Amino acid sequence: MKPNEASRRSFLKNAAALSAVAALPTLLTSTASGANPAQKPVAASDKVNLACCGIGNQGGSDVKSFFKTGLCNIVALCDVDMGAPHTQEILKMFPDVPRFQDFRVMMDKMGSQIDAVTAGVPDFAHFPIVMLAMSMGKHVFTEKPMGRTFNEVELMIKGAKKYKVATQMGNQGHSEANYFQFKAWKEAGIIKDVTAITAHMNSARRWHGWDFKNAKYPEKQDIPTTLDWETWHMTTKLHHDYNKDYINGQWRCWYDFGMGALGDWAAHIIDTAHEFLNLGLPYEIDCLKSEGYNTYFYPQSTTLLFKFPKRGEMPPLEITWYDGVNNVPEVPEGYGSSATLDPNIPPASNGKIQPSKLNPGKIIYSKELTFKGGSHGSTLSIIPEAKAKEMASKLPEVPKSPSNHYANFLKGCKGEEVCRSRFEIAGPLSQVFNLGVLSQQLKTKLLFDRETKQITNNKVANELLVGAPPRRGWEQYYKL
Repeated sequence: MKPNEASRRSFLKNAAALSAVAALPTLLTSTASGANPAQKPVAASDKVNLACCGIGNQGGSDVKSFFKTGLCNIVALCDVDMGAPHTQEILKMFPDVPRFQDFRVMMDKMGSQIDAVTAGVPDFAHFPIVMLAMSMGKHVFTEKPMGRTFNEVELMIKGAKKYKVATQMGNQGHSEANYFQFKAWKEAGIIKDVTAITAHMNSARRWHGWDFKNAKYPEKQDIPTTLDWETWHMTTKLHHDYNKDYINGQWRCWYDFGMGALGDWAAHIIDTAHEFLNLGLPYEIDCLKSEGYNTYFYPQSTTLLFKFPKRGEMPPLEITWYDGVNNVPEVPEGYGSSATLDPNIPPASNGKIQPSKLNPGKIIYSKELTFKGGSHGSTLSIIPEAKAKEMASKLPEVPKSPSNHYANFLKGCKGEEVCRSRFEIAGPLSQVFNLGVLSQQLKTKLLFDRETKQITNNKVANELLVGAPPRRGWEQYYKL
Protein backbone atom coordinates (compact mmCIF):
# COMPACT_ATOMS: atom_id res chain seq x y z
CA MET A 1 0.00 0.00 0.00
CA LYS A 2 1.31 3.47 -0.90
CA PRO A 3 2.06 5.82 2.05
CA ASN A 4 -0.65 8.28 0.98
CA GLU A 5 -3.18 5.47 0.72
CA ALA A 6 -2.28 4.17 4.17
CA SER A 7 -2.50 7.66 5.62
CA ARG A 8 -5.86 8.25 4.02
CA ARG A 9 -7.34 5.04 5.40
CA SER A 10 -5.85 5.67 8.82
CA PHE A 11 -7.20 9.19 9.22
CA LEU A 12 -10.67 8.19 7.99
CA LYS A 13 -10.74 5.49 10.65
CA ASN A 14 -9.54 7.97 13.28
CA ALA A 15 -12.01 10.62 12.12
CA ALA A 16 -14.89 8.15 12.43
CA ALA A 17 -13.78 7.25 15.94
CA LEU A 18 -13.53 10.91 16.93
CA SER A 19 -17.00 11.59 15.52
CA ALA A 20 -18.39 8.72 17.59
CA VAL A 21 -16.76 10.09 20.74
CA ALA A 22 -18.01 13.59 19.98
CA ALA A 23 -21.54 12.23 19.69
CA LEU A 24 -21.47 10.94 23.28
CA PRO A 25 -22.88 13.10 26.08
CA THR A 26 -20.17 15.54 27.08
CA LEU A 27 -19.08 15.89 30.69
CA LEU A 28 -17.05 19.05 30.03
CA THR A 29 -18.23 22.63 29.87
CA SER A 30 -17.30 24.35 26.61
CA THR A 31 -14.63 27.02 26.92
CA ALA A 32 -14.63 30.40 25.20
CA SER A 33 -12.72 28.83 22.33
CA GLY A 34 -15.20 25.99 21.99
CA ALA A 35 -12.63 23.28 22.75
CA ASN A 36 -13.51 19.89 21.31
CA PRO A 37 -14.61 17.45 24.05
CA ALA A 38 -13.07 14.66 21.93
CA GLN A 39 -9.64 16.22 22.40
CA LYS A 40 -7.78 16.91 25.62
CA PRO A 41 -7.94 20.70 26.14
CA VAL A 42 -4.68 22.61 26.05
CA ALA A 43 -4.00 23.70 29.61
CA ALA A 44 -3.69 27.45 30.09
CA SER A 45 -0.21 26.97 31.57
CA ASP A 46 1.00 24.90 28.61
CA LYS A 47 2.23 25.93 25.20
CA VAL A 48 0.20 24.93 22.15
CA ASN A 49 1.84 22.21 20.04
CA LEU A 50 1.60 23.66 16.55
CA ALA A 51 2.01 21.89 13.20
CA CYS A 52 2.60 24.25 10.28
CA CYS A 53 1.51 23.45 6.72
CA GLY A 54 3.13 25.83 4.24
CA ILE A 55 6.44 27.25 5.50
CA GLY A 56 7.50 29.56 2.69
CA ASN A 57 6.46 33.10 1.77
CA GLN A 58 3.31 34.04 3.78
CA GLY A 59 3.25 30.62 5.43
CA GLY A 60 6.81 31.15 6.62
CA SER A 61 5.88 34.57 7.96
CA ASP A 62 3.05 32.95 9.90
CA VAL A 63 5.41 30.38 11.44
CA LYS A 64 7.75 33.12 12.65
CA SER A 65 4.87 35.20 14.01
CA PHE A 66 3.42 32.28 15.95
CA PHE A 67 6.81 31.35 17.39
CA LYS A 68 7.44 34.96 18.40
CA THR A 69 4.39 34.94 20.72
CA GLY A 70 6.12 32.47 23.04
CA LEU A 71 2.82 30.62 23.37
CA CYS A 72 3.53 27.62 21.16
CA ASN A 73 5.93 24.81 20.35
CA ILE A 74 6.55 24.22 16.65
CA VAL A 75 6.30 20.41 16.56
CA ALA A 76 5.96 19.65 12.82
CA LEU A 77 6.70 21.38 9.51
CA CYS A 78 5.04 20.50 6.22
CA ASP A 79 5.52 21.84 2.70
CA VAL A 80 5.25 20.30 -0.75
CA ASP A 81 8.69 21.72 -1.57
CA MET A 82 11.16 21.34 1.28
CA GLY A 83 14.10 22.05 -1.04
CA ALA A 84 12.93 25.44 -2.34
CA PRO A 85 14.82 28.62 -1.40
CA HIS A 86 11.70 30.12 0.21
CA THR A 87 11.39 27.27 2.74
CA GLN A 88 15.02 27.24 3.84
CA GLU A 89 14.79 30.04 6.43
CA ILE A 90 12.16 28.18 8.46
CA LEU A 91 13.98 24.86 8.15
CA LYS A 92 17.15 26.47 9.50
CA MET A 93 15.21 28.02 12.39
CA PHE A 94 13.85 24.61 13.43
CA PRO A 95 16.45 22.04 12.34
CA ASP A 96 15.27 19.32 14.73
CA VAL A 97 11.53 19.58 14.07
CA PRO A 98 10.05 16.66 12.07
CA ARG A 99 9.30 17.63 8.46
CA PHE A 100 6.88 16.27 5.89
CA GLN A 101 5.88 16.90 2.26
CA ASP A 102 2.34 15.56 2.68
CA PHE A 103 0.02 16.86 5.39
CA ARG A 104 -1.85 13.53 5.42
CA VAL A 105 1.29 11.65 6.39
CA MET A 106 2.09 14.28 9.03
CA MET A 107 -1.33 13.97 10.63
CA ASP A 108 -1.24 10.19 10.47
CA LYS A 109 2.17 9.93 12.14
CA MET A 110 2.02 12.85 14.58
CA GLY A 111 -1.68 13.52 15.17
CA SER A 112 -1.49 12.61 18.86
CA GLN A 113 1.29 15.17 19.41
CA ILE A 114 -0.47 18.09 17.71
CA ASP A 115 -2.89 20.57 19.30
CA ALA A 116 -3.34 22.96 16.38
CA VAL A 117 -2.59 23.21 12.66
CA THR A 118 -1.84 26.19 10.40
CA ALA A 119 -2.57 26.35 6.67
CA GLY A 120 -0.32 29.00 5.11
CA VAL A 121 -0.83 27.60 1.62
CA PRO A 122 -2.57 28.74 -1.62
CA ASP A 123 -6.29 29.56 -1.50
CA PHE A 124 -7.39 26.32 -3.15
CA ALA A 125 -5.33 24.19 -0.75
CA HIS A 126 -6.78 25.44 2.56
CA PHE A 127 -9.85 23.21 2.50
CA PRO A 128 -8.48 19.63 2.83
CA ILE A 129 -5.91 20.60 5.46
CA VAL A 130 -8.48 22.43 7.56
CA MET A 131 -11.17 19.76 7.27
CA LEU A 132 -8.81 16.94 8.19
CA ALA A 133 -7.38 18.85 11.15
CA MET A 134 -10.81 19.79 12.52
CA SER A 135 -12.12 16.23 12.11
CA MET A 136 -9.20 15.07 14.27
CA GLY A 137 -10.04 17.60 16.98
CA LYS A 138 -7.27 20.07 16.13
CA HIS A 139 -7.64 23.84 16.32
CA VAL A 140 -6.98 25.51 12.97
CA PHE A 141 -5.53 28.76 11.64
CA THR A 142 -5.88 29.27 7.89
CA GLU A 143 -4.75 32.13 5.72
CA LYS A 144 -7.33 34.29 3.99
CA PRO A 145 -9.63 33.84 2.18
CA MET A 146 -10.92 30.68 3.82
CA GLY A 147 -11.61 28.69 0.64
CA ARG A 148 -11.75 29.00 -3.14
CA THR A 149 -15.41 28.00 -3.49
CA PHE A 150 -18.54 29.06 -1.63
CA ASN A 151 -19.32 25.43 -0.75
CA GLU A 152 -15.86 24.77 0.68
CA VAL A 153 -16.24 27.73 3.01
CA GLU A 154 -19.73 26.57 3.98
CA LEU A 155 -18.36 23.14 4.92
CA MET A 156 -15.56 24.74 6.92
CA ILE A 157 -18.05 26.86 8.87
CA LYS A 158 -20.14 23.77 9.62
CA GLY A 159 -17.03 21.76 10.48
CA ALA A 160 -15.91 24.28 13.09
CA LYS A 161 -19.35 24.10 14.70
CA LYS A 162 -19.44 20.30 14.53
CA TYR A 163 -16.00 19.66 15.96
CA LYS A 164 -16.02 22.59 18.41
CA VAL A 165 -12.44 23.70 17.81
CA ALA A 166 -10.87 27.15 17.94
CA THR A 167 -10.55 28.67 14.45
CA GLN A 168 -8.95 31.78 13.00
CA MET A 169 -8.58 33.24 9.50
CA GLY A 170 -5.38 35.13 8.81
CA ASN A 171 -6.57 38.67 8.23
CA GLN A 172 -4.13 39.94 10.86
CA GLY A 173 -5.53 43.47 11.09
CA HIS A 174 -8.66 42.01 12.64
CA SER A 175 -6.81 42.03 15.97
CA GLU A 176 -5.33 45.50 15.64
CA ALA A 177 -6.44 49.10 16.20
CA ASN A 178 -9.06 49.29 13.42
CA TYR A 179 -10.99 46.36 14.92
CA PHE A 180 -11.30 47.96 18.36
CA GLN A 181 -11.94 51.45 16.99
CA PHE A 182 -14.70 50.33 14.62
CA LYS A 183 -16.34 48.33 17.40
CA ALA A 184 -16.17 51.25 19.86
CA TRP A 185 -17.40 53.82 17.33
CA LYS A 186 -20.26 51.57 16.25
CA GLU A 187 -21.34 50.93 19.85
CA ALA A 188 -21.14 54.67 20.64
CA GLY A 189 -23.30 55.57 17.65
CA ILE A 190 -20.53 57.39 15.79
CA ILE A 191 -20.72 54.87 12.93
CA LYS A 192 -24.41 54.47 12.14
CA ASP A 193 -26.77 54.51 9.16
CA VAL A 194 -24.04 53.51 6.73
CA THR A 195 -25.42 53.34 3.19
CA ALA A 196 -22.33 52.91 0.99
CA ILE A 197 -18.70 51.79 1.17
CA THR A 198 -16.04 52.23 -1.50
CA ALA A 199 -13.24 49.68 -1.17
CA HIS A 200 -10.16 49.93 -3.37
CA MET A 201 -6.87 48.18 -4.16
CA ASN A 202 -5.15 49.91 -7.07
CA SER A 203 -1.57 48.68 -6.84
CA ALA A 204 -0.17 46.55 -9.65
CA ARG A 205 -0.91 42.85 -9.38
CA ARG A 206 1.06 39.83 -10.58
CA TRP A 207 -1.05 39.25 -13.71
CA HIS A 208 -1.10 42.87 -14.83
CA GLY A 209 0.50 43.17 -18.24
CA TRP A 210 -0.20 39.57 -19.22
CA ASP A 211 -1.57 38.95 -22.74
CA PHE A 212 -5.27 38.65 -21.98
CA LYS A 213 -6.27 38.77 -25.68
CA ASN A 214 -4.53 35.44 -26.27
CA ALA A 215 -5.01 34.02 -22.79
CA LYS A 216 -4.11 30.39 -22.16
CA TYR A 217 -2.41 28.22 -19.58
CA PRO A 218 1.39 28.53 -19.51
CA GLU A 219 3.66 26.08 -21.32
CA LYS A 220 4.91 22.92 -19.65
CA GLN A 221 8.20 23.17 -17.76
CA ASP A 222 10.30 20.62 -15.93
CA ILE A 223 9.03 20.00 -12.40
CA PRO A 224 11.64 20.93 -9.76
CA THR A 225 13.09 17.75 -8.29
CA THR A 226 12.20 18.87 -4.77
CA LEU A 227 8.52 19.65 -5.51
CA ASP A 228 5.66 17.19 -5.02
CA TRP A 229 3.54 18.53 -7.88
CA GLU A 230 0.83 15.89 -7.43
CA THR A 231 0.18 16.78 -3.79
CA TRP A 232 0.44 20.51 -4.59
CA HIS A 233 -2.85 20.16 -6.53
CA MET A 234 -4.70 18.92 -3.44
CA THR A 235 -8.37 18.31 -4.38
CA THR A 236 -8.15 19.97 -7.84
CA LYS A 237 -7.84 17.75 -10.90
CA LEU A 238 -4.41 17.19 -12.43
CA HIS A 239 -4.90 18.94 -15.76
CA HIS A 240 -2.20 21.58 -15.31
CA ASP A 241 1.34 20.90 -16.44
CA TYR A 242 3.92 22.40 -14.11
CA ASN A 243 4.98 25.98 -14.77
CA LYS A 244 6.63 28.51 -12.46
CA ASP A 245 3.64 30.82 -13.03
CA TYR A 246 1.51 28.54 -10.84
CA ILE A 247 3.63 28.57 -7.68
CA ASN A 248 5.09 31.03 -5.14
CA GLY A 249 2.12 33.38 -5.16
CA GLN A 250 1.48 33.15 -8.90
CA TRP A 251 -1.45 30.82 -8.16
CA ARG A 252 -3.39 33.92 -7.12
CA CYS A 253 -3.60 34.98 -10.78
CA TRP A 254 -5.69 32.01 -11.96
CA TYR A 255 -9.39 31.32 -11.46
CA ASP A 256 -8.51 27.64 -10.97
CA PHE A 257 -6.36 28.30 -7.91
CA GLY A 258 -6.69 31.78 -6.42
CA MET A 259 -9.11 34.57 -5.60
CA GLY A 260 -7.44 37.53 -7.31
CA ALA A 261 -7.16 40.99 -5.81
CA LEU A 262 -10.57 40.74 -4.13
CA GLY A 263 -9.79 37.61 -2.13
CA ASP A 264 -6.30 38.84 -1.35
CA TRP A 265 -7.11 42.33 -0.11
CA ALA A 266 -10.80 42.73 0.75
CA ALA A 267 -10.28 40.59 3.88
CA HIS A 268 -7.99 43.36 5.13
CA ILE A 269 -10.17 46.25 3.98
CA ILE A 270 -13.87 45.51 4.57
CA ASP A 271 -13.58 42.98 7.41
CA THR A 272 -14.57 45.25 10.29
CA ALA A 273 -17.44 46.84 8.37
CA HIS A 274 -18.71 43.41 7.41
CA GLU A 275 -18.68 42.17 11.00
CA PHE A 276 -19.88 45.18 12.96
CA LEU A 277 -22.49 46.29 10.40
CA ASN A 278 -23.82 42.72 10.34
CA LEU A 279 -23.71 42.50 6.56
CA GLY A 280 -23.78 38.74 6.08
CA LEU A 281 -24.27 37.76 2.44
CA PRO A 282 -25.31 40.08 -0.43
CA TYR A 283 -28.50 39.59 -2.42
CA GLU A 284 -27.02 41.01 -5.63
CA ILE A 285 -23.51 41.07 -7.08
CA ASP A 286 -22.78 42.88 -10.34
CA CYS A 287 -19.60 43.08 -12.41
CA LEU A 288 -19.76 46.72 -13.52
CA LYS A 289 -16.36 46.84 -15.20
CA SER A 290 -13.91 44.20 -16.41
CA GLU A 291 -10.96 45.40 -18.49
CA GLY A 292 -8.74 42.66 -19.84
CA TYR A 293 -11.41 40.01 -19.25
CA ASN A 294 -10.62 36.39 -20.08
CA THR A 295 -11.58 33.01 -18.65
CA TYR A 296 -8.11 31.98 -17.44
CA PHE A 297 -6.78 34.74 -15.18
CA TYR A 298 -8.16 37.82 -13.47
CA PRO A 299 -8.91 41.07 -15.32
CA GLN A 300 -6.53 44.01 -15.42
CA SER A 301 -9.23 46.13 -13.76
CA THR A 302 -12.50 45.25 -12.08
CA THR A 303 -15.39 47.13 -10.50
CA LEU A 304 -17.83 45.01 -8.50
CA LEU A 305 -21.04 46.10 -6.78
CA PHE A 306 -22.38 44.18 -3.76
CA LYS A 307 -25.88 44.97 -2.46
CA PHE A 308 -26.88 44.10 1.12
CA PRO A 309 -30.44 44.43 2.47
CA LYS A 310 -31.73 46.32 5.48
CA ARG A 311 -30.60 44.68 8.71
CA GLY A 312 -32.74 45.51 11.72
CA GLU A 313 -32.56 49.30 12.11
CA MET A 314 -29.60 49.55 9.70
CA PRO A 315 -30.43 50.74 6.16
CA PRO A 316 -29.58 48.84 2.95
CA LEU A 317 -25.90 49.15 2.08
CA GLU A 318 -23.83 48.89 -1.10
CA ILE A 319 -20.13 48.08 -1.33
CA THR A 320 -18.33 49.01 -4.55
CA TRP A 321 -14.97 47.30 -5.06
CA TYR A 322 -12.29 48.76 -7.36
CA ASP A 323 -9.07 47.07 -8.44
CA GLY A 324 -6.66 47.87 -11.26
CA VAL A 325 -3.93 50.49 -11.53
CA ASN A 326 -6.06 53.01 -13.43
CA ASN A 327 -9.44 52.01 -12.01
CA VAL A 328 -9.33 54.54 -9.18
CA PRO A 329 -12.63 55.56 -7.54
CA GLU A 330 -13.63 59.15 -6.99
CA VAL A 331 -12.95 60.43 -3.49
CA PRO A 332 -15.11 62.95 -1.62
CA GLU A 333 -14.16 66.56 -1.06
CA GLY A 334 -11.85 66.89 1.91
CA TYR A 335 -10.42 63.38 1.48
CA GLY A 336 -6.85 64.63 1.86
CA SER A 337 -3.63 63.06 0.63
CA SER A 338 -3.00 59.40 -0.17
CA ALA A 339 0.59 59.85 -1.31
CA THR A 340 2.17 58.01 1.62
CA LEU A 341 1.82 54.24 1.73
CA ASP A 342 -0.08 53.05 4.78
CA PRO A 343 2.50 51.91 7.39
CA ASN A 344 0.03 49.35 8.75
CA ILE A 345 0.28 47.30 5.55
CA PRO A 346 2.94 44.61 6.00
CA PRO A 347 5.35 44.00 3.11
CA ALA A 348 4.33 41.43 0.51
CA SER A 349 6.07 38.06 0.52
CA ASN A 350 7.61 38.89 -2.87
CA GLY A 351 8.68 42.43 -1.95
CA LYS A 352 7.12 45.76 -1.01
CA ILE A 353 3.63 46.82 -2.00
CA GLN A 354 3.99 49.36 -4.79
CA PRO A 355 2.49 52.80 -4.07
CA SER A 356 -0.46 53.66 -6.32
CA LYS A 357 -2.58 56.67 -7.21
CA LEU A 358 -4.83 55.75 -4.29
CA ASN A 359 -3.42 53.45 -1.65
CA PRO A 360 -5.46 50.42 -0.46
CA GLY A 361 -8.39 51.30 1.78
CA LYS A 362 -12.01 52.32 2.02
CA ILE A 363 -14.39 55.27 2.23
CA ILE A 364 -17.46 54.74 4.41
CA TYR A 365 -20.52 56.93 3.76
CA SER A 366 -23.21 57.28 6.39
CA LYS A 367 -26.18 59.63 6.44
CA GLU A 368 -24.32 62.12 8.66
CA LEU A 369 -20.59 61.34 8.50
CA THR A 370 -17.96 60.19 6.02
CA PHE A 371 -15.01 58.06 7.15
CA LYS A 372 -11.67 57.48 5.47
CA GLY A 373 -9.76 54.28 6.21
CA GLY A 374 -6.78 52.27 5.06
CA SER A 375 -6.10 48.55 5.13
CA HIS A 376 -5.19 45.98 7.79
CA GLY A 377 -5.04 47.63 11.23
CA SER A 378 -5.34 51.23 10.00
CA THR A 379 -7.79 53.35 11.97
CA LEU A 380 -10.59 55.44 10.50
CA SER A 381 -10.65 59.20 10.38
CA ILE A 382 -13.64 61.47 9.88
CA ILE A 383 -13.46 63.71 6.81
CA PRO A 384 -13.27 66.57 6.05
CA GLU A 385 -10.88 67.82 8.71
CA ALA A 386 -13.31 70.47 9.95
CA LYS A 387 -15.90 67.81 10.72
CA ALA A 388 -13.27 65.69 12.48
CA LYS A 389 -12.44 68.60 14.80
CA GLU A 390 -16.12 69.14 15.50
CA MET A 391 -16.57 65.46 16.46
CA ALA A 392 -13.35 65.10 18.47
CA SER A 393 -14.95 65.61 21.88
CA LYS A 394 -17.70 63.09 21.13
CA LEU A 395 -15.43 60.18 20.24
CA PRO A 396 -15.28 57.30 22.75
CA GLU A 397 -12.06 55.91 24.21
CA VAL A 398 -10.80 52.98 22.18
CA PRO A 399 -9.24 50.08 24.12
CA LYS A 400 -5.89 48.70 23.06
CA SER A 401 -5.66 45.19 21.65
CA PRO A 402 -4.79 42.66 24.39
CA SER A 403 -3.20 40.32 21.82
CA ASN A 404 -2.14 40.26 18.20
CA HIS A 405 -3.85 37.90 15.75
CA TYR A 406 -1.44 35.02 16.35
CA ALA A 407 -1.51 35.25 20.13
CA ASN A 408 -5.30 35.59 20.01
CA PHE A 409 -5.55 32.28 18.16
CA LEU A 410 -3.19 30.46 20.52
CA LYS A 411 -5.04 31.87 23.53
CA GLY A 412 -8.25 30.74 21.86
CA CYS A 413 -6.83 27.20 21.72
CA LYS A 414 -6.25 27.42 25.48
CA GLY A 415 -9.69 28.87 26.23
CA GLU A 416 -8.28 32.22 27.39
CA GLU A 417 -9.73 34.38 24.58
CA VAL A 418 -12.32 34.13 21.83
CA CYS A 419 -10.75 34.10 18.36
CA ARG A 420 -11.67 37.36 16.65
CA SER A 421 -11.71 36.04 13.08
CA ARG A 422 -13.20 32.64 13.86
CA PHE A 423 -14.96 30.84 11.03
CA GLU A 424 -18.45 32.00 12.02
CA ILE A 425 -17.17 35.57 11.43
CA ALA A 426 -14.63 35.01 8.64
CA GLY A 427 -16.74 32.47 6.75
CA PRO A 428 -19.54 34.76 5.50
CA LEU A 429 -16.91 37.43 4.73
CA SER A 430 -15.00 34.92 2.59
CA GLN A 431 -18.24 33.89 0.88
CA VAL A 432 -18.78 37.51 -0.18
CA PHE A 433 -15.48 37.16 -2.06
CA ASN A 434 -16.51 33.79 -3.50
CA LEU A 435 -19.62 35.42 -4.94
CA GLY A 436 -17.66 38.40 -6.21
CA VAL A 437 -15.20 36.16 -8.03
CA LEU A 438 -18.05 34.28 -9.71
CA SER A 439 -19.41 37.60 -10.97
CA GLN A 440 -15.92 38.43 -12.25
CA GLN A 441 -15.39 35.03 -13.82
CA LEU A 442 -18.72 35.08 -15.68
CA LYS A 443 -18.74 38.86 -16.20
CA THR A 444 -22.37 39.13 -15.18
CA LYS A 445 -24.90 40.14 -12.54
CA LEU A 446 -25.84 37.49 -10.00
CA LEU A 447 -28.95 37.36 -7.85
CA PHE A 448 -28.39 35.47 -4.61
CA ASP A 449 -31.00 34.06 -2.23
CA ARG A 450 -29.59 34.65 1.26
CA GLU A 451 -31.91 32.05 2.82
CA THR A 452 -31.35 29.10 0.48
CA LYS A 453 -27.78 30.21 -0.40
CA GLN A 454 -28.44 29.69 -4.10
CA ILE A 455 -27.87 31.86 -7.18
CA THR A 456 -31.31 32.21 -8.74
CA ASN A 457 -30.66 33.82 -12.15
CA ASN A 458 -27.69 31.86 -13.52
CA LYS A 459 -27.51 28.05 -13.57
CA VAL A 460 -23.79 27.91 -14.37
CA ALA A 461 -22.94 30.30 -11.55
CA ASN A 462 -25.10 28.31 -9.14
CA GLU A 463 -23.21 25.12 -10.05
CA LEU A 464 -19.92 26.96 -9.51
CA LEU A 465 -20.88 27.60 -5.88
CA VAL A 466 -19.79 23.98 -5.45
CA GLY A 467 -17.33 23.89 -8.34
CA ALA A 468 -15.85 20.91 -10.15
CA PRO A 469 -15.87 17.52 -8.39
CA PRO A 470 -12.66 16.75 -6.48
CA ARG A 471 -10.21 14.39 -8.09
CA ARG A 472 -10.34 10.71 -7.26
CA GLY A 473 -9.02 9.88 -3.82
CA TRP A 474 -9.80 13.32 -2.37
CA GLU A 475 -13.59 13.07 -2.10
CA GLN A 476 -13.50 12.21 1.61
CA TYR A 477 -12.61 15.74 2.70
CA TYR A 478 -16.07 16.87 1.62
CA LYS A 479 -17.64 14.23 3.87
CA LEU A 480 -15.78 14.92 7.13
